[in-house]
Amino acid sequence: MLPQLVAHLREHRATLRDDWAQRIHDAHLLEAMTPQEMVAETTSVYDNYVEVLETGSVEALQHYARDLSERIIPRGVETHEVVGIVLLLRDVLARSLFEKYQGDVGLLNRVLDAYEPAANRIANTVAVSFVDERERVIRQQQDAIRELSTPVLPVRERLLILPIIGVLDSERAKQLTEQLLGGIRTHRAKVVVIDITGAPEVDEAVANHLVQTVDASRLMGASVIITGLSPTIAQTLVTIGVDLSKMNTIGDLQGGLEEAERLLGYKVTRKGVTDGS
Repeated sequence: MLPQLVAHLREHRATLRDDWAQRIHDAHLLEAMTPQEMVAETTSVYDNYVEVLETGSVEALQHYARDLSERIIPRGVETHEVVGIVLLLRDVLARSLFEKYQGDVGLLNRVLDAYEPAANRIANTVAVSFVDERERVIRQQQDAIRELSTPVLPVRERLLILPIIGVLDSERAKQLTEQLLGGIRTHRAKVVVIDITGAPEVDEAVANHLVQTVDASRLMGASVIITGLSPTIAQTLVTIGVDLSKMNTIGDLQGGLEEAERLLGYKVTRKGVTDGS
């Protein structure tokens, strides 16, 4: 029955696609797209839908669904919209088949028996592929945000600075350590300045992780200077019994950079100020 079914859907492609597009509009779906984009995407989805009905190739559908997701996720299209448009297409095509074969109940039942399992499989495949792609995009965005919020910056040869801004929780502290150790290896750093001026507070777990970060950096041959300790964070470190002998702390970032340059053998001098006479 599938070849006969597919031939009907291709013969009436333009009418059925327009009917589907109107129902998408009435349901207020894909409103982030321009009319031109809507025409292009609905035509593409329709053709791929019918092709999968004909071939039964789920792999091809998965590939197309991923490509579709990559195009429309940046436009702000949500999961329920994608599921909604696919279900609307399934219903539009089912109504067309019913209208064509309603005069022969036996034939209609055979057509629907062939159509419905394939249509449901398509809807499920598209939904799962879209969700998977959306989760991948979200993970990429989260990774990018974390990297931006904890950048490892080379200041000069063998010297890195890691400014920490915002809440420092256990997960972020772990990611911080990974980035820092990678930076030490990449830049062959000997001194690292970790500035936590922008961190409002640090709990016991994060404080202990900070000590572990210092130890791990030392094992890789880099000394760590911590700057910007607030009174609250300093009190936390004392209260939880952190071994402060392992931590080289300096009051502010400027002082930390001067100490780092001293450790690296740089001599910092100030130029004399002339009075212009």
